[in-house]
Amino acid sequence: MLQFPPIPTWDSLHVLVIHFPIALLLLSPVFIVISAVLSPLKGRPYMSAALITLLLGTASVFIAASTGHSAAELAERGGPADAVLKTHQELAEETEIVFAGLSAILLAMVAVPRLLARGDNRLFSTFLPSAFLALYTVGVLFLINTAHEGGRLVHEFGVHAILPPDQGANQTSHTSVTEPSEEGAEMR
Repeated sequence: MLQFPPIPTWDSLHVLVIHFPIALLLLSPVFIVISAVLSPLKGRPYMSAALITLLLGTASVFIAASTGHSAAELAERGGPADAVLKTHQELAEETEIVFAGLSAILLAMVAVPRLLARGDNRLFSTFLPSAFLALYTVGVLFLINTAHEGGRLVHEFGVHAILPPDQGANQTSHTSVTEPSEEGAEMR
């Protein structure tokens, strides 16, 4: 009989959801570039796609931060991983703020021209999106730094949000931090 794995707990979902904001938030500027290159009327659907992708990416940042916060509460504390975890959490909070602001700006950039019936104007179709992309690079830097610190937690310090398979399927999920030994091997 086919047996499905247990449904993960909220604190163990972090590892599963963190890739959505990264992918979505790096895809949104591609649509903006396509929109800016095309004529104003042909570019409008791409700008809408950019907005939808940005809103979904921003929502997934908040979900990823929430699951990460839950996972961090269960992490065993101590050593240099604490400083990296704190930096990761601070960057995640700042990333939430930055992308919430970027979402509001792009929403206004899409809505205002339509409300004013000026969507065919190059100011709204090319110049403002280009300026927005300059702001967007700040958000991408926050996103990359947050992801890098999270990657350090996993690959450098051995933080795991899902129970290793050798510890049995009947136990609850937890997060653990393992410190590398002097020889470079991980100790459990």
